[in-house]
Amino acid sequence: MPKLFVSLLFVLISSIATANSVYADQNLPEYSRIYDEQRDPFKDAAAAIKLAQQTDRNVLIEIGGTWCTWCHKMDAFLEANPNVATALHDNFVVLKVSVSDANENEAFMKALPPVLGYPHMYVSTAKGKMLLSKDTAELQQNGKYSVENWLSFIDQWQPKATKALLELQAKN
Repeated sequence: MPKLFVSLLFVLISSIATANSVYADQNLPEYSRIYDEQRDPFKDAAAAIKLAQQTDRNVLIEIGGTWCTWCHKMDAFLEANPNVATALHDNFVVLKVSVSDANENEAFMKALPPVLGYPHMYVSTAKGKMLLSKDTAELQQNGKYSVENWLSFIDQWQPKATKALLELQAKN
């Protein structure tokens, strides 16, 4: 009986760990999963835009790096909240762009509004039209990332909402 209990406990823990993995059920491109200072952000952006067009999503550009404490906290938050991670990846192609002392990706960063802190996010349409520059501190509540703030952000900047916004702007 104890062996059976231990085996069942192991299977349960393994399945929970796998279910909670942000990337377990999603076949995300490498540029959506990690900051890599060796990657070419222009090439990755072109691939992200192409994928966004094919899948009717917006692009979320996330600026940060492996050195960034809040970047790790954001990844841990998404890992711990698979409903938020799923909503994020269902509505956005995430493009992580590394900035570091070794590679500041200056040419890529020149084309974007100034970064206010790290991580910093930008939202663009699948056609590459920049919609938003956002400090991720706004996604926090009481010093921690908030499920409610994240889901509200995702809902506000999802493709359907931004298409309606762009149509309204075009009429005015």
